[in-house]
Amino acid sequence: MSGRRTRTDREWSVLVSASEVLTERIPQLTDQLVEELQSYSPLFDLAVPRDEHWQQISEAMHYGIEAFAARRSAPRRDLVYAEELGRRRAEQGLPLDLLLYAYRHAGRLTWDALLEIVSEKDPDALPVLAHTAAQMWAGVDQQASTVAEAYRTTEQEMRRRSDERVQALLDALLEGQSAPALAARAAAGLDLPEQGRYAVVVLRVERRDAREPFHRIGAAEGMHFFWRMRTDCELAVVAMGDADLSALVAELGRRCSGPGGISPVVDRLADLGLARRLAATALRTCGPDSREVVRLDERLPTALVVNQPELSARLVADVFGPLLDLDPADRVVLLETLDAWLEAEGSAGRAATRLYCHRNTVFNRLRRLEQLTSRSLSRPRDLTEMTLALDAFRLAEP
Repeated sequence: MSGRRTRTDREWSVLVSASEVLTERIPQLTDQLVEELQSYSPLFDLAVPRDEHWQQISEAMHYGIEAFAARRSAPRRDLVYAEELGRRRAEQGLPLDLLLYAYRHAGRLTWDALLEIVSEKDPDALPVLAHTAAQMWAGVDQQASTVAEAYRTTEQEMRRRSDERVQALLDALLEGQSAPALAARAAAGLDLPEQGRYAVVVLRVERRDAREPFHRIGAAEGMHFFWRMRTDCELAVVAMGDADLSALVAELGRRCSGPGGISPVVDRLADLGLARRLAATALRTCGPDSREVVRLDERLPTALVVNQPELSARLVADVFGPLLDLDPADRVVLLETLDAWLEAEGSAGRAATRLYCHRNTVFNRLRRLEQLTSRSLSRPRDLTEMTLALDAFRLAEP
């Protein structure tokens, strides 16, 4: 327990003599310190088994007394032991403030014992001992600093490992694994209920710069976000609370760039695998140039199309087969007109405004489309086929 200035021969003589007696009293000092620490806080006994605590205090005192009376060049075994003890107490969960209290209280007991020993053996040496007080307390501070640094380093490493374990559990749920108690362990690690309202978001990421940050909304509008990163997308598990999907869409629209897909709300953490698949399906309904973040429940017909690529190709060939032989520019005009008319809910006037043309032009293009496809936009079944074929064609385009 010392910082080490050069000492006089008289100081060495006093310290060595007193330290020999002090070393013999370590068991009694250890008993006293263990009892006083327990009286100060019951957490000492709760975190550290009494026998282990006694043994480690005894060793720490031994190394501290050794360091106090040692030459400057002697190895600092007290600091090595303090580092070991700091790691151990962090693993046991003893609060750091109690650990530091124990070290400083041990220093006080040791100093009081030294004063008592010198007073009994050589009262005239008390002024000499007083000259070493600053060095002793500097040593105690060194030990406290060492134990605190080791404690904090271990605590950070434990937190990192714990975070990694929790993230691994979350990944397992997102992949649809169903190991026993998986959801319960993830719920405990994330401090979330197993039964609750959850949604999954999948955002497509096309990152040109590796330094570009990921979107990481932590919390908003009563929702809490837990992000996981993939090479080509970002995933978020969203604890919805009382919020609805409209609030989630609005928040993502303000904070994130699409395209992205949002699953329906599920009622259990164990259903995150299903939610992830549904969110990924919603994302696939976004066209190549889309920047929207869309909800699956608003894209169900298109989701059926993208989930059946072989049938979708047949649908396009059956409905739009004659269009595929047209000049690409001509084909684009007809399909853009159909898309604008559908977006305008069947209003040729609004479609014309969107397309910057006359409404009669819209009628003429739609009649031509009907002739080429042998389908009528006034018949519900034909309209459904053409709408689905349009989605399939647009999403299948390179």
